[in-house]
Amino acid sequence: MILNRLAAFWCFMLLLFAQSVPAQKKNVGFELHIHRATSPIRIDGIIDEPAWQQAERAGNFFMVLPMDTSHANVRTEVRMTYDMNNLYLVAQCFIAGTGPDMVESLRRDFSFLKNDNFIFFIDPFEDQTSGFSFGVNAAGGQWDGLMYEGGKVDLSWDNKWTSVVKRYSDRYVLELAIPFKTLRYKNGVTHWGINFSRNDLKTTEKSSWAPVPRQFPTASLAYTGVLVWDVPPPPPGPNISVIPYVLGGVQKDYTAPGGNVYKKEIGGDAKIAVTSSLNLDLTVNPDFSQVDVDKEVIDLSRYELFYPEKRQFFLENADHFNNLGYPTIRPFFSRRIGLGIPIEFGARLSGKLDPNWRIGLMDMQTRKEDPIGLPEQNFSVLALQRKIFSRSNIGFIFINKQSIHYQPGKDSSLPVYSQYNRNMGIEFNLASADNFWTGKVLLLKAFSPGKRGDDYVHAGNLQYTSRHWLIGAEYEYTGVNYNAEVGYVPRTGYFKLNPQAAYIFLPAGGVVLSHGPQLTSTYYYNEAFRRTDNETIFTWLTTFRDKSTLSGVLMNDYVQLLSPFDPTNTGIDSLRTGTQHRWNTLGVDYVSNPQALFTWDLSLRYGGYYADGNKFTLMGDLGYRIQPYVNFTMSANYTDLSLPQPWGHTHFWLIGPRLDITMTNKLFLTTYIQYNQQTRNMNLNTRLQWRYKPASDLFLVYTDNYLTTPFSVRNRAVVLKFNYWWNL
Repeated sequence: MILNRLAAFWCFMLLLFAQSVPAQKKNVGFELHIHRATSPIRIDGIIDEPAWQQAERAGNFFMVLPMDTSHANVRTEVRMTYDMNNLYLVAQCFIAGTGPDMVESLRRDFSFLKNDNFIFFIDPFEDQTSGFSFGVNAAGGQWDGLMYEGGKVDLSWDNKWTSVVKRYSDRYVLELAIPFKTLRYKNGVTHWGINFSRNDLKTTEKSSWAPVPRQFPTASLAYTGVLVWDVPPPPPGPNISVIPYVLGGVQKDYTAPGGNVYKKEIGGDAKIAVTSSLNLDLTVNPDFSQVDVDKEVIDLSRYELFYPEKRQFFLENADHFNNLGYPTIRPFFSRRIGLGIPIEFGARLSGKLDPNWRIGLMDMQTRKEDPIGLPEQNFSVLALQRKIFSRSNIGFIFINKQSIHYQPGKDSSLPVYSQYNRNMGIEFNLASADNFWTGKVLLLKAFSPGKRGDDYVHAGNLQYTSRHWLIGAEYEYTGVNYNAEVGYVPRTGYFKLNPQAAYIFLPAGGVVLSHGPQLTSTYYYNEAFRRTDNETIFTWLTTFRDKSTLSGVLMNDYVQLLSPFDPTNTGIDSLRTGTQHRWNTLGVDYVSNPQALFTWDLSLRYGGYYADGNKFTLMGDLGYRIQPYVNFTMSANYTDLSLPQPWGHTHFWLIGPRLDITMTNKLFLTTYIQYNQQTRNMNLNTRLQWRYKPASDLFLVYTDNYLTTPFSVRNRAVVLKFNYWWNL
């Protein structure tokens, strides 16, 4: 009864706020008119073509940081034009002061905070929710991504476009061309949302063409201006891309008998534009050998850890599939498909049906594995989203995992797999016109053989973000029989409450840009509404004008174990179910200013732990760059545990040096070493990438895994992969 009343209350509150906010976009008066080019455009960073001289100019940017109450001090000027094939942009980024530009490297999808850069955001449907982002840093490193949830950018998306940056004595000039076939937009529409963002580390100033309040990212689509076309942009025409790959490699497992195993693979993807805003992706025998290795952690959690998706096929419009739910309640998580099990083929239809409707339809087939009795499995997902009010939406999802030609338990010597698992859900996402109010209400239902009752989820949250205040609250209920085999739901059978509040002080001058407290509490209850654990965190965050930050942290934890747990996660012994544990923790975090060639950050925690023990954690990163070609980072994590017997004194090191060499913005060499004392493993991953044409690559990847006690080779692999993006 309590849960039903809470759900009804949150539904009422979200609908009330959604209907009370104005529908008018904030910066609708900021217009940039774009006209067809009157001359050919050369992408060379020299803007002497007649088309650029005649193009309308967007300038007089507004400062976002350090303060959002004036125009920017550094000057930026933007022009745009187009022809039948490409959208063109040129940006002149004038320099204030002397000295070199601040850039981390030439690597694609650079860190926004560590680079002088220019980035712009396109909202072709003017729905203020989804779109595209493109940009470069001052040395020519490219940035591109898909936008979702009104202001987030998924940088895993790569596509075809070209750019050049040319340095002058008083400015750097970016010139780029984006093929219309790279974008998704509705035919006949003459108004797109757009905003331009500039980050200048010399002056520690972030600015935008259309003004954005300082509490929001410049990527916030609620604050875009309007790109006004003289006529509707040209339809992209037939838009079919085939991306085949060939791969050769050799690998050996030194812990098992046998010699080298040779890999010879052929496969590929195809992209077919069903309409200018709806895309069909096909894949046959995909291979993901070139994907970056996961970053290792010291795992002291009682629940499964989350690792992000990095495989290219699953990334376009990934938010539509993966982001329904909450971080710990995801009914669909694409890493459940084909990770360690070969994918035979798959298809995905995704994009816009019209300005209000969005669709995602995916079907993937994995291969059977006879040695472990795993049958062929089919994974299908249907996601629909309907825009309502000014920026809010209602989403629906259906997920089906099906084992093909399988009878569980037929062979008692093999593991048992489920015949099927299905999930269905609906959620309402609130986003007010000015982005001050955001929230969500969620309802999920699972269907599994042999599980009936208490197999559903409902949750809700509401948050208010203003110039000084951040106030919010969230609740979650996950039934004990809720089962999402293709999702990420590490915990079931609980009720969660999570209130939070923060306040930001904004001094008028001095070395401190902003500071203020934040209080967050997370309470977990069982289904009888008895508390099982909670964590309260008090933080005071100080941001300095040079963009370095300092935080002080106080934490209070309580846990009543619901199952046996080894506090070292090494298998020595386990604490009993029902035992209660309380402790306090003190901490401090510091992140240095990003303008320096030498950067560092440090995080320290000291306090209690399970079984009246103590825990000390020290984490840090040291970085040095030789601009813009070399970037070296050393990451380290030291955890020291003092516990009663049989654990006693335990410590773990996790060390991860990483070397990035970017010879050009098309040739990259990365070497990443990870030593994890807890898992007794050391991993070496070296990847050479040559982007010989836009979106076409040659990869050479070398991987080693070593046992650390005693030190010996565990497995080793070398892979050479070639893919080519071919437009038909």
